[in-house]
Amino acid sequence: MSDPAGRPVWQGKFLEAHVAPWGDDGQWEYVKRARGIQAAVILALTSAHEIVLVEQYRPPLGRPCIELPAGLVGDETEGEAVFASARRELHEETGFEATEWEEIGEFASSPGMVGEIFHLYRATGLTRTGAGGGTPSEGIRVHVVPVSGIPAFIAQARTRGCVIDTRLLIGLSLV
Repeated sequence: MSDPAGRPVWQGKFLEAHVAPWGDDGQWEYVKRARGIQAAVILALTSAHEIVLVEQYRPPLGRPCIELPAGLVGDETEGEAVFASARRELHEETGFEATEWEEIGEFASSPGMVGEIFHLYRATGLTRTGAGGGTPSEGIRVHVVPVSGIPAFIAQARTRGCVIDTRLLIGLSLV
C-alpha cells in the first residue's frame, strides 16, 4: 500500500499541499499543516450562560467568519502542549481566562480536503483579564452572546456578510 500521507508538492511556513494515490491510477489533492501543527479550539462559556465568540477576516473566504476562539498549537513555540496553547489562545483572542477546563476530544476539520486535527476544550469559570483581539495583525472582534440569542446573532452576522464556522455547531451541542 502507498504512503497514506501522500507526498508534499508545495510547502509554506504553515501549510503543505499533498498528492496521494487514489483509486485506479487517480490522485487525491489536499492540504495539511506543516510540521504536524494541530489546532486548539475553545468553547468558552460564562456563568451567565453566554458563549464567547470571535470574528475575524479569513482570506480563504474573502470575508469575516464567526468562530469559537482557536489557534495553532506550536506555531510560535515548537513542542508547545495542546492545553497550554488552548489557554494562551483563549486569553490572546478574547481576553478571558478560565479556571475550569474540560477536554472534549480530537476532531477533523474537513477530512476530504484538509488533514488538520483540532482539539476541542470547554472552558468555564471565566474572568476577563485583558482586551483580547489577538495579535495586531489578526483584527479579532470579541462577541459575548447569550446562548439563547445565538440564532439571532448568527442571522445578523450573516446580513453583515459573515460566514459561520461549523465548529460553532459542535459547540452549541455541548453548552
